[in-house]
Amino acid sequence: MEIRQATRIQTSVFNATEKKILVYLAERQPKWVSSDLLTFIGFLGALIIAAGYILSGISIHFLWLSSLGLVINWYGDSLDGTLARVRNTQRPLYGYYLDHTMDGINETIMFVGAGLSPLMHLPLAMAILVLYLLLTISVSINAHLKKEFRLTFIKMGPTEFRMIAIAINTLFATIAPLREFATEITIFGSCIELRALDLIAIGMIVVLALIHVSTVFMDARDYAKIDPKK
Repeated sequence: MEIRQATRIQTSVFNATEKKILVYLAERQPKWVSSDLLTFIGFLGALIIAAGYILSGISIHFLWLSSLGLVINWYGDSLDGTLARVRNTQRPLYGYYLDHTMDGINETIMFVGAGLSPLMHLPLAMAILVLYLLLTISVSINAHLKKEFRLTFIKMGPTEFRMIAIAINTLFATIAPLREFATEITIFGSCIELRALDLIAIGMIVVLALIHVSTVFMDARDYAKIDPKK
């Protein structure tokens, strides 16, 4: 079966450097390391991230475990495709299906873990997850219809978001006033306490919502030109 692969659009800040690092790592992997194994390692990383956030209720220092999980997740999730390309063992249909299925599972695990921590309200974590999945759907539709596979938005991709998450974990693990901060707001007569990470989550929700809305409008405009009224 002849398969026309989508063009990868990746314009993140660290894209060039990351590519060199991934190729370097891929060329030095033992023969027994496969792309499927790396995908599974990425999944283990997601579990470790969630565990660290949930256990932060016992000790804030479990956030270091979450940061380790982010590194492990990056290693597995980013290297599996690179390894296949370096070894020329690509499986476009199987690889695309497995990679994006696991991405959805991994992100769900991560955000549920964050929402079950004492640092963030679960509804806010779920709102971020929903917006992430909506963006993923848009990316998948464009990969199918336009053969364009966009990996980054506003010069940021998964790696940059992982780096931001590690920085946030570090700040919360080391700065007591930050993790102890709380403010109360009243919504429809109910008083809700928001912590520092809740406020960060709200900021992320606003940014992701704006990205999604603008992306939908731009894509709809492009498809209207490609497929005009008759």
